[in-house]
Amino acid sequence: MTSPSTLTRSAEQLHTAVRWTRAQWLLLMVVCTVLALDGLDVSMVGVALPSIGHELHLGTDSLQWIVSAYVLGYGSLLLLGGRLADLFGRRRIFLIALAVFAAASLLGGLVNDPTLLIATRFVKGLAAAFTAPTGFSIITTNFAEGRERNKALSIFTTFGASGFSLGLVVGGLMTSLSWRWTFLVSVPIAVAVVLLGMLFIPRDKPSMQESGHDVWGAVTLALGMLGLVYTLVSAPEKGWGSVATIAGFAISAAVLATFAVIENRVKHPLIRFGILREGWVARANLSAIGLFGSYLSFQFILTMYLQSVLGWSPLGMALALLPTGLLVATSAPFADRFIEKFGAPKLILTGLTSLGLGYVLFLRVGTSPNYVLDILPSVILLGIGFALAFPSINVQATAGIRDSEQGLAAGLIQTSTQVGAALVLAVTTAIVSGHGTNGTSSTLSAAAMLDQYRPGLVLSAAVAIAALLVAASPARRRRALAEQPAA
Repeated sequence: MTSPSTLTRSAEQLHTAVRWTRAQWLLLMVVCTVLALDGLDVSMVGVALPSIGHELHLGTDSLQWIVSAYVLGYGSLLLLGGRLADLFGRRRIFLIALAVFAAASLLGGLVNDPTLLIATRFVKGLAAAFTAPTGFSIITTNFAEGRERNKALSIFTTFGASGFSLGLVVGGLMTSLSWRWTFLVSVPIAVAVVLLGMLFIPRDKPSMQESGHDVWGAVTLALGMLGLVYTLVSAPEKGWGSVATIAGFAISAAVLATFAVIENRVKHPLIRFGILREGWVARANLSAIGLFGSYLSFQFILTMYLQSVLGWSPLGMALALLPTGLLVATSAPFADRFIEKFGAPKLILTGLTSLGLGYVLFLRVGTSPNYVLDILPSVILLGIGFALAFPSINVQATAGIRDSEQGLAAGLIQTSTQVGAALVLAVTTAIVSGHGTNGTSSTLSAAAMLDQYRPGLVLSAAVAIAALLVAASPARRRRALAEQPAA
């Protein structure tokens, strides 16, 4: 799912009337629609996973790649995407990336080969890695700094959350027809937005000054993470002590080490590691990994549980999860007011506590749960936790950072969110696949499937609790509070 990169605006600014021209409104709607489409796509495909697995005969380990391929593609090139937009022109990069997104959606809805399907998801993630930062940059360069820009960014982030929430229901409806429609429905929307973008996004001149584009850093980060995730997922089948598994970990570590060397030597690195010496920045990024990693893994398992174990329809499952999305979407416009009143650190702790409690409560489910008593409490707690912690973590990640590195800090937190989530999901899948017999819903009983999924549920809870402990670290929390008295 795409994260908000800044929410640091005051209540006084938000309440002041802002008047835009017709051209500004049309521009904003074009850019916001793309962000909503990104969120829509992520949640729709999540709903469709059991149907995809049934038709293409995919097990849990293979299905996770449909999710991981997207977030890895997104996270690995996110930092590079913004820089290339500055170098070659924001309008051009935005429209080309959106066209690639549409083409990959069309291909994904037509293929029957699982490898090609996963490849289209990776390509869509790469496309989103360019549209997300470029769309943000288009707003910041076309809306004046201050009230205009803050209001535009508030609407921008709300569209992203709303798209994810709407995707749950749309995904359920589309999957009821065919899982392929969860891919194909994005095509006409993306094509229409490309045409509208050509009309309403102003032309901009590429930067004449070399801003730096760390291509090799992006390549080594993507290859290293892909290798690590693949090794984790395939380890249960090949054996944790097998030559293939050990070699996979070793090669992945070597590639990631190469990435670290490149970042320390190039003039314009994707990540300046020195920024992580600021304690609150490092803790915010770790908290983001725990938040989104645990949530993405939990949603992946919950989707399989509700449809494969309980036999719910895709639409029924989507409606069951809808309260979480609605809580996130409806709270997004007011996130800055909560942060100003209570402070980001307190909201992070409260949100992660709610999230962890939701996971723990869900561990008591069986094969015949009561939705209101056994599932809904967790769904609500997760919605509250995500709504409070997610924007607060983004604020905390950029608090006290000098203006020249605000973009780096914002890009770093988004990269940690996406790439870290893929890694947590890979570990979850490895545990699930290694616990009992991996198979499709047609070969396992409901009790056996639930028994297979339960370790993954435990891991989601453990990751959230670990993130809470990191955020609550007393040694550095005082400094974070001092650096960020108010958003």
